[in-house]
Amino acid sequence: MANVTVLDGGFATQLSVHVGKSIDGDPLWSARFNATDPNAVFKTHLDFLEAGAEAIMTNTYQASIEGYGEYLHLNEDTSLNLIKSTVRVAQMARNHFLAKSAADERRTGIPLLVASIGPYGAHLHDGSEYTGRYAADVCVDTIQKWHRPRIDACLEAGVDVLGIETIPCKMEAEALLDLLCDEYPTVRFWISFQCKDNQHLANGELFSDTVNSLWAKARQRRNKNLLALGVNCVHPQIVTPLFRSVNDKRLPEELRIPLIVYPNSGEVYTVEEGWQGREDCVPLEHYVPQWIELGARFIGGCCRTYARDIKRIKQTVINHANSNHCQ
Repeated sequence: MANVTVLDGGFATQLSVHVGKSIDGDPLWSARFNATDPNAVFKTHLDFLEAGAEAIMTNTYQASIEGYGEYLHLNEDTSLNLIKSTVRVAQMARNHFLAKSAADERRTGIPLLVASIGPYGAHLHDGSEYTGRYAADVCVDTIQKWHRPRIDACLEAGVDVLGIETIPCKMEAEALLDLLCDEYPTVRFWISFQCKDNQHLANGELFSDTVNSLWAKARQRRNKNLLALGVNCVHPQIVTPLFRSVNDKRLPEELRIPLIVYPNSGEVYTVEEGWQGREDCVPLEHYVPQWIELGARFIGGCCRTYARDIKRIKQTVINHANSNHCQ
């Protein structure tokens, strides 16, 4: 059984503990606090590390030149410098954690620093990262041109991996895969999708066809830095059927595609009522064993998951590994 890396949880969710208010609805979302309260961003990273996360994602999902220009009135250079300083805040949190836990024999390795690379639709602030409707109107060149400066800034500041996330359509995923193969051939990355049900991406393409196609394309291009494909910011109930459509249990482990999952808590969001249904949620750790059996190699949480949720996921991953080891 391959190792599983435990990711962090919903950054804006845990950040709200430190800033004392809900962040939902802000056009910059948690990315505003990179400028207004970097200490709260630092504390949020530390919360997840102390909960057992083996990878933390930078608070850059909603950070863009356009967004910072419109809502913080920053120019392009200042916006990019803010993105770089945001990466450095995550580095500082990791260094602080490592120094504090140097004598802890249970700690294994240095946590990965992952750049959160959100979709083109996120900066439009119209919900289109959950529909992918822009795929019909925006060309590949525009998508790549929009992503390139953020990717450059994060790499320049020193991340280990690019976490390309909440991608709603095959077109954007292919554009990013081509960009990374062509211009960043040594950079490790994953691609995770936004899905509208247990079969389809947000834009309507079949999840299984998209994942198989991207994995095959990376192999054709001899790119071995695509670490995983999968889903994030989805209801946890739809993950198992999505994964089963890609990795049948009968498939030998060496032929399986490595998968990634960091879903929402199971609560449902509406603009009118916010997040509803916490009392009906099945704790994420209950799903973890089945996801591992289907090839999940990275597991964490997205919206409405706190550091305490990551702690329980981590313990479940450990227990699962130990039970397999004993068999």
